[in-house]
Amino acid sequence: MKQNGKFTIALPKGRILDAVLPILSKIGIEPEKTFFDNKDRKLRFNTNISNIDIIRVRSFDVVTFLAYGAAQMAFVGSDVLTEFNHTEVYSPFDLNIGQCRMVVASQKETVENEDPRTWSHVRVATKYPNITQNYFEARGVHAECIKLNGAMELAPSMGLCKRIVDLVETGSTLTANGLVEVEEICEVSTRLAVNRSYLKTNSQIIQPWINKVGELIHG
Repeated sequence: MKQNGKFTIALPKGRILDAVLPILSKIGIEPEKTFFDNKDRKLRFNTNISNIDIIRVRSFDVVTFLAYGAAQMAFVGSDVLTEFNHTEVYSPFDLNIGQCRMVVASQKETVENEDPRTWSHVRVATKYPNITQNYFEARGVHAECIKLNGAMELAPSMGLCKRIVDLVETGSTLTANGLVEVEEICEVSTRLAVNRSYLKTNSQIIQPWINKVGELIHG
């Protein structure tokens, strides 16, 4: 755990990144120029603030870096926070960006020939096994989860399973792969998160930045 006044912000690769960068800019944090060079393979970057670094990692790794103190602040999807549910990660507020939904989806013919109320056991392809199992368990349904990190929409047509649980924004990817939404599990958005222990022991360093983000988001 850092104690020297320098802290690291973890940013996720992918859809959230473009929405988060304007927030950082508005509170006065600008990554070095190489951050924006798609050919650069570097993952850790300086910023215009001498005691703040930025790392760019896979979205599912953000919570791990944060929970174990390798990063002290992060911008991360609520889906990832819920999936890992780590006690060392504290999320003070929602940023109201990166909104999408987590849904159960299946092929149209499957939906037409079954009633979700009769499910007792389901096999589901997802990269969110914890969320998926908890959701179905609350309904008294046993969920057998097949962990996939991508190409979820292929699973039903390839005979891997009948259902998937994944994020959707417009639903166009589901449609393009012959799937329809069956149920919504939850709404998903981007949240600010911090390492709980670092916040307790170094609040004078990190709290002003939390406040700046909060003031920007909530006016």
